[in-house]
Amino acid sequence: MSQFSVTKNGLVARVTLTNADKHNAFDDVLIAGLTKVFDELAVDDNVRVIVLQSEGKSFSAGADLNWMKRMATYSHEENFNDAMALAGLLKSINFNPKPVIGKVQGAAFGGGVGLVACCDIAIASEYASFCLSEVKLGLTPATISPYVVAAMGQQAARRYFLTAERFKVEEALRLGLVHEVVSADALDSKVDEIIDTLLKNSPAAMAAGKDLIFAVDRPVTSDVIEDTASRIADIRSSEEGQEGLTSFLEKRKPRWLENYEGEGA
Repeated sequence: MSQFSVTKNGLVARVTLTNADKHNAFDDVLIAGLTKVFDELAVDDNVRVIVLQSEGKSFSAGADLNWMKRMATYSHEENFNDAMALAGLLKSINFNPKPVIGKVQGAAFGGGVGLVACCDIAIASEYASFCLSEVKLGLTPATISPYVVAAMGQQAARRYFLTAERFKVEEALRLGLVHEVVSADALDSKVDEIIDTLLKNSPAAMAAGKDLIFAVDRPVTSDVIEDTASRIADIRSSEEGQEGLTSFLEKRKPRWLENYEGEGA
């Protein structure tokens, strides 16, 4: 039985966790499958936006218990390789050149919080909640930590990594882990609204803008300054850059909107 599904509608791909009976917990098989999907979507020219979502009451409970039982018998090398596979999935989502929207309808625990943190835009239902529960099991949220700390900040991580407290969606919003909270009934329409907003933008410029964020997230040195100047020169002289500026000056729609009629869900 598959633990996820992928659907494409127009310019939008939806990756849906479908193992609701297990609260969309993940194991090595799911991790491998999702990594392959996100790597393929990264180079799919027909897809401009990716939505990561799930079925059922929970967004994701993190690691599957049966998988964790197997890991307890692994050698250090086997555990390292297993952890690197999850790290590969998180990297594929976080650094995907396409905008990734996280649609969070319910609880996210452990690695599920990592999935949310790797999304570019996270929209959550009023019923969502979060918990970095690893220390209760004698573990740490090591693999997801770079993304969670980047999303919610070091000071918040120092509390929730250590206490394993469950916190409500309002706290996640305050910390920056999610970008917006809406009622459960409005979750679909809000995600569609964000999709429509993204589809009006230059695909190449969004990819470059996303890469730019990671490139400048460090002390401002002469190398950083020269890199940013080079990046804007590259995109100004690119095909979409030229088209965007020309269409603006000519008061017409850019070519990437010619066939766009508001594809959402």
